[in-house]
Amino acid sequence: MAAADKGRLQPAGSRTGKIDDPDRLTQGKVQRSLPALFIGAKLSAEPAKAGRGGPVAERPAIPSHSMEISMAGHPFRTESQIIASRALARRHNRLLAGAAFGAVVLAAALLFARPAFPQEAEPVIFPGAMAVSAFPGTTIPGIEEGLSPELDPIDETMIDEEGASVRVFDPRALGGPAGGQLVYTPQPFEVKTREVGLVFGLTYDDGVENGVPTGVPDLYAAATSAFGIQIVTPDEDADGRPERQRRGTPGATFMAGQWGQADQPGGPGSIYRIDGLSGTVSLFATIETNSGPGLGDIAFDRAHRQFFVSDLDTGQIARLSADGIVLDTFDHGVDGRPAHGLAPISDDGSVMDIGSASFDAEDPESWAMTEEDRRVHGVAVHGGRVWYAVGNKAAIWSVGINRDGTFAGDPRWELDVASPKDLPVTDIVFDNQGFMYLAQRGEATSRYDYSRFAKTGNGEVIRYWRENPDDPETESVWVPEPQHYAVGFPEKNRQTDGGIDLQYGYDVNGFLDQGVCVGTIAKTGDDLRNNPALSEQLLAGGPLNVHGVQLTPLHLVEPANVPPFGSWFIDQDGLFDDPDLMGHVGDVEIWRPCEGRAGWYDPWYPPVVPPLQSPCVELTDLAYYCTPAGLEADLTIGDRTGYGFDSVKANTSTPGTAISPLMQTVPPGAPYTIGVNGHVPGQTVDVNLCFYKDADAKAGGAFPCCKVTLPLPTPDVSCEP
Repeated sequence: MAAADKGRLQPAGSRTGKIDDPDRLTQGKVQRSLPALFIGAKLSAEPAKAGRGGPVAERPAIPSHSMEISMAGHPFRTESQIIASRALARRHNRLLAGAAFGAVVLAAALLFARPAFPQEAEPVIFPGAMAVSAFPGTTIPGIEEGLSPELDPIDETMIDEEGASVRVFDPRALGGPAGGQLVYTPQPFEVKTREVGLVFGLTYDDGVENGVPTGVPDLYAAATSAFGIQIVTPDEDADGRPERQRRGTPGATFMAGQWGQADQPGGPGSIYRIDGLSGTVSLFATIETNSGPGLGDIAFDRAHRQFFVSDLDTGQIARLSADGIVLDTFDHGVDGRPAHGLAPISDDGSVMDIGSASFDAEDPESWAMTEEDRRVHGVAVHGGRVWYAVGNKAAIWSVGINRDGTFAGDPRWELDVASPKDLPVTDIVFDNQGFMYLAQRGEATSRYDYSRFAKTGNGEVIRYWRENPDDPETESVWVPEPQHYAVGFPEKNRQTDGGIDLQYGYDVNGFLDQGVCVGTIAKTGDDLRNNPALSEQLLAGGPLNVHGVQLTPLHLVEPANVPPFGSWFIDQDGLFDDPDLMGHVGDVEIWRPCEGRAGWYDPWYPPVVPPLQSPCVELTDLAYYCTPAGLEADLTIGDRTGYGFDSVKANTSTPGTAISPLMQTVPPGAPYTIGVNGHVPGQTVDVNLCFYKDADAKAGGAFPCCKVTLPLPTPDVSCEP
């Protein structure tokens, strides 16, 4: 089916109402006639497919024992292979056993149901839409004809190109208050692996087409090695399947489905665009310098309508135009590290060579990623800067964006992540209260049987905020110890898969409340509801082996919500028989427009720097921040006299406003931080400043003071209370 035709087939109804894919027609009937428990199940007879961890049938249209008959006599050598051979029968039993719970969920949904939107009117992306990237599962092509006893089924198992690499969920009605339960959403829109390959990083644009806001953004997905690198050689035994290889071999190629799009060949540096109205997929851009390690993360800059993407091959951050042209790059290893007194590190120039025996599909260290200390993972755009995470012993850095959109060349170390394990930060998010949220992903691994791509169980989802006031005894302006979120029910509650985003709030009945711009945090993770000590209580809320997303009210940081019975859970593919899988879920991205309300983070950076009418000092830079205490302005002051001013007294002459602190002393070169409250957004607040030397004040008596009034233009949007 052509991409353009496929794009019109939407689970929520298409604009044209056209249904021209037999599989989608079947799925549409399931969605309308059965509880959401059966999301993704196909009732028509079709070839058996594989699940996320090995060969599993997608829907039992044949007797549940037939898979074992076709493999009779084969000695399964690993636990994952045993699991794979039995999964067909288990899924059949699971669907039947879960029907009662699904009926309860359906009844609850009907009880609290709101008026439905006309199906033909709704686009793929809508306010609250939640996109999730994940490993799409596996298949053994031609398995319906049986498998020779001498063959290892894992050697014949391939990436399922008909599986979904991205799903867009509708989480607007969760069926009731959070109680740690599994939530069944309407059938998600799916982006097939044959269209995009394996992807991790996700972002939205602003929905502007030809200069006109449409209100519907497009979704972007970046190629990844987070779900392994699979290679093959041509078919040698005439079974119609290529020969899977673990080690690099002359003549090897990437497995079909690794990078996607047979009609528009992609690669490890590819970024795909999913049209927010129709779901049509197209190749948006390619980072040509990437030889195989893939991309880390992608972020959209609303102020300049451009993208930033991290390249795991070179370690660079690429800047892309709104039409996918690579404009320039920033090299942290060379240009960032020296800003914090670290020696520069250049990329070693290595490239992935799948034709060489040095390549090992189970060893990410052989994949030619750039050196760890220059390797950039998560990226975000906030406050006129690109924020990015470096290395496995993660450090957060930022670099400014000039008014013309180019890199400002002012890299700044922000903090070293306080975590018991050295793990990469793969996602960064900010809210308008001044919190910075970080998600780690477990150590990369890549099992040949597809069961594990990351070691889940130690990664953190945490949030930092700026010190208020800044503690001169600490190197960073951020608090030294972050707050933590519980992720999943297993012991330690550290089941994150490295994806986070913020969602609107939810009301007491579990309905999305768009009046609350930021009220929920979404976290991807593995085996989220599995804890034997709590199994009796958890089983009342649905299956235990959930790989997907945990939704948690934003304020529930630890020790609250441990264990996380204050959260909802959504499984990413509707399969619940795979407790041993790790690292199969990726990023989560939520479309959350909040224009015109508190909490909306508008691109009012960089601000206009007002001139100071003073012979002794000048204002060289101005930056605004939202913090839990409200709006703060960082004033970078130049000393025209060379006297050595290091302190300031401050007050305001604008009625109804307040300034804090009234006095402060800063290290040489550091900005003065002024808190502003009581103002109307966009109002100019007159700040009266008196600069002096702290040593003079401590000596007693009269001392020189440079007095000046700063007309401070506050942003025309407010920080979230």
